[in-house]
Amino acid sequence: MSRRHAAEKREVLPDAKYGDRVLTKFMNNLMIDGKKSVAEKIVYNALDRVESKLKKAPVEVFHEALDNVKPSVEVRSRRVGGATYQVPVEVRTERREALAIRWLINASRARNENTMEERLAGELLDAVNGRGAAVKKREDTHKMADANKAFSHYRW
Repeated sequence: MSRRHAAEKREVLPDAKYGDRVLTKFMNNLMIDGKKSVAEKIVYNALDRVESKLKKAPVEVFHEALDNVKPSVEVRSRRVGGATYQVPVEVRTERREALAIRWLINASRARNENTMEERLAGELLDAVNGRGAAVKKREDTHKMADANKAFSHYRW
């Protein structure tokens, strides 16, 4: 990591169908080997499946699922006098969003449905209902932070 200056944030363009920047970030994270059109197709078809199941606006469902996965605290390693402590720290807004996106994608890739759009749709539905692997990951992160509350005075 450069010590001179922080890297400037690149602004992502809103996606073509819904005009949502977060959805574009999600697609960019899902994309493999630069195949954006494939990632777009997967996301849009998954959102269509979600819409047909829940009868709600797919972007609202997507944001609701993302909100259910976003962590508010996490633990960071901190060395103090030769010992390493897991110190609970609040998560910045950008990182919160990035973690939620990453966890949703990893959880959907680990599911056993046949196609990626089925997996993604299933994980989004689970996240909206407060269950599924991505929500469990958030719960585990919160539990870890709660268990290490005693070291919160090492916060920096």
